Amino acid sequence: MKIVVLSDTHMPKKGRTLPGKLLRELDSADYIIHAGDWQTIELYNELGKYAEVKGVTGNVDSPELKAKLNSKEILVVNDFRIGIVHGHGSGKTTERRAQDAFKDERVDWIVYGHSHIPVLKELAGTILFNPGSPTDKRRQKEFSFGIMTVTDVVRAEHIFYSDRT
Repeated sequence: MKIVVLSDTHMPKKGRTLPGKLLRELDSADYIIHAGDWQTIELYNELGKYAEVKGVTGNVDSPELKAKLNSKEILVVNDFRIGIVHGHGSGKTTERRAQDAFKDERVDWIVYGHSHIPVLKELAGTILFNPGSPTDKRRQKEFSFGIMTVTDVVRAEHIFYSDRT
């Protein structure tokens, strides 16, 4: 099972179209996870043409998205529990807020966004995965998104690129 993982697309403000590298991966996706800051519901609808979308709202999302999506979700795939949250708020780091969102629930992975900083690491038995942003790299060297492959284990990787075409 292939899951394409996104966050912080900020469309159409940071791009009118999705990057070609991302579009090629979406063609073979079984699921798409979006960890918030889509900006408008049009992107949700566009992603739904490729695969089932599981997403949450971020701090800049439209009222239409906030009416459709929750601020936190858990996706269960092959008995793995993947927590999804944007990670915005006050106090603590983005990573800490993402962890705290699931402190009373069992999750194997936490997918989060907000910082636009790609992260893949394990803390206290839970894997933390921030895909970065495919359209707004901010202070990062490259744009990025993630791919999770789920079999009897879950593997994740970042896809980095410098050209959004």
